[in-house]
Amino acid sequence: MWWEDLLWGFWNGITAWIVLIVHVFGQWGEFPFYNTARAGNWYDFGFLLGMGSPLLGGFGARRSGFRRR
Repeated sequence: MWWEDLLWGFWNGITAWIVLIVHVFGQWGEFPFYNTARAGNWYDFGFLLGMGSPLLGGFGARRSGFRRR
């Protein structure tokens, strides 16, 4: 179903940052960075949403350095 691919893509996109860092150190070879078996339009869309998730980007945007007067 299309929504399963979307959710799996989103989940894999969110966890991709962690998996990428762990792969750099040679661990977790059984966990792919990108699931090619599910690759398709909805999975890709979910993966891109997960990679650019506001959950990850919101941590650095709390203080901008500009003040309103």
